[in-house]
Amino acid sequence: MSAVPQLDADTARRVARSTATVDVVVPVHNEERSLPGCVEVLSRHLRENFPFQWSITVVDNASTDATLRVARELAEATDQVRVLHLDRKGRGLALRTAWGYSDADVVVYMDVDLSTGLDALLPLVAPLVNGHSDLAIGSRLAPGARTVRGGKRELISRCYNRMIRWTHGARFTDAQCGFKAARTDVVRPLLDHVADDSWFFDTELLLLAEHNGLRVHEVPVDWVEDVDTRVKVARTAFDDVAGLIRVARAKITGAARVDGLPRRPEPRAAHPQAVLAERENGLLWQLVSFGVIGVVSTALTSVIYALLREWWPTLLANFVALTVTTLWNTEANRRYTFLRQSASSGRVHLQGLVVFVLYYVVTSGALLGLQVLDPGASRFTEVLVLIVSSVVGTALRFVLLRSWVFAAREEESA
Repeated sequence: MSAVPQLDADTARRVARSTATVDVVVPVHNEERSLPGCVEVLSRHLRENFPFQWSITVVDNASTDATLRVARELAEATDQVRVLHLDRKGRGLALRTAWGYSDADVVVYMDVDLSTGLDALLPLVAPLVNGHSDLAIGSRLAPGARTVRGGKRELISRCYNRMIRWTHGARFTDAQCGFKAARTDVVRPLLDHVADDSWFFDTELLLLAEHNGLRVHEVPVDWVEDVDTRVKVARTAFDDVAGLIRVARAKITGAARVDGLPRRPEPRAAHPQAVLAERENGLLWQLVSFGVIGVVSTALTSVIYALLREWWPTLLANFVALTVTTLWNTEANRRYTFLRQSASSGRVHLQGLVVFVLYYVVTSGALLGLQVLDPGASRFTEVLVLIVSSVVGTALRFVLLRSWVFAAREEESA
């Protein structure tokens, strides 16, 4: 009896890539009209253009029309089409259930209207199959993307994604494009920590992935809006804002940390004689970077304060102006000033909140002092006092960030 040959690591990886399985999940709710065309076009594209083994899973979300019957008929006619029925609505619930049950190596999600061009499917999946990335998303806002949609949806989408970047420091550009994929072994531990079962599911999943150090690959897509949508924009927007607050609280408390996820090694040079550069992170760099960010923040605070002061009292206008600019200031310093810092822990978030409170006390105290000393001070004098107090508060912020907030993080990671 001959021995079974053992594959070396490189050969094993090549075999895995050529035999990778991909499960494309399509959630539907009352889509009896759209579903047949979706399955026909999608299955034809996969047969003719997709190099991996594939299947399509249609997830019926408590449809009240003939969607479930149509889905089962399509599954009977095509071996690679499967049907999963749920008694409750929710896109997030559909993806959580289907991805959790799937036996494929890579799971994909796309909308039934096929708004996203299918030529982006292979670029979406390929970096997951070869192990380069953990999750992949289509983006309508990334450079190179081309979209056809109304101005209202475009404005709402851009504002929402900008809010995510400002409040959470997210690096992805489009949280809710209905075109995503993930390695199954990576996404399953995340699913247990995603609380939303509706439209915020995508955003929460991506925020948790980045918070836990996973790599998210982004593919610019061609996207054409289907006006026959089931999305209730106002309700969805309210739920999304509430979700962002909830995820921020989870980061602060440490509940957003997920055990059992793969950890990528630090970047290493491939060439044996490479002369490696060091990231500049000395005191001089920190002062210059923090100073530039502080100047921009102070100017932005002053402008917002001057505008809000036309309608609001001093302390309220100052609080709102500082809150808005602090979100940007903290993220900018994390990215550019204290370069050795990775995703912030709950402890760092709490310490950063203390720093913000002290900064607010300094600036608001200066404005209150001005009102006591000169009740009839002009608006120009108010803004000038705010600028001076902001400079003092900024210096205090730098000292506390460098000696307390990020110093504590360095000790934790040492």
